[in-house]
Amino acid sequence: VLSEELHASLYFVNASLQEVVFASTTGTLVPCPAAGIPPVTLRWYLATGEEIYDVPGIRHVHPNGTLQIFPFPPSSFNNLIHDNTYYCTAENPSGKIRSQDVHIKAVLREPYTVRVEDQKAMRGNVAVFKCIIPSSVEAYITVVSWEKDTVSLVS
Repeated sequence: VLSEELHASLYFVNASLQEVVFASTTGTLVPCPAAGIPPVTLRWYLATGEEIYDVPGIRHVHPNGTLQIFPFPPSSFNNLIHDNTYYCTAENPSGKIRSQDVHIKAVLREPYTVRVEDQKAMRGNVAVFKCIIPSSVEAYITVVSWEKDTVSLVS
């Protein structure tokens, strides 16, 4: 948006930001992907349209429009804050623009165990084994090899 009368503009700095995945032990900073001249007022909202508010030690919107989600223990995980879709708006005399939705998702840093599903097969027949990965980390884990008694099995 450009207004020649006001010499004002609104624009997106990084319109491709669509997902932010972060570790619960580190937290994250998400800049609002919009700016303008004269300086803009930046606000963050949930995808439902509800303007977000600061939650001390959990979530904070800085004066420069950066949304901060603080590190947290797994027991403090909250879907509304740690796995939700947000967007921000930028407003100045030339108007108001809305960013694309940005999905913010925390990955919990906690111990997990990968195991092999029990199988039965008669001697001489084929047995198919499946690696069981907890659903909380499944999207971030790739099986790269199989071992028997600490010796790699080659396919």
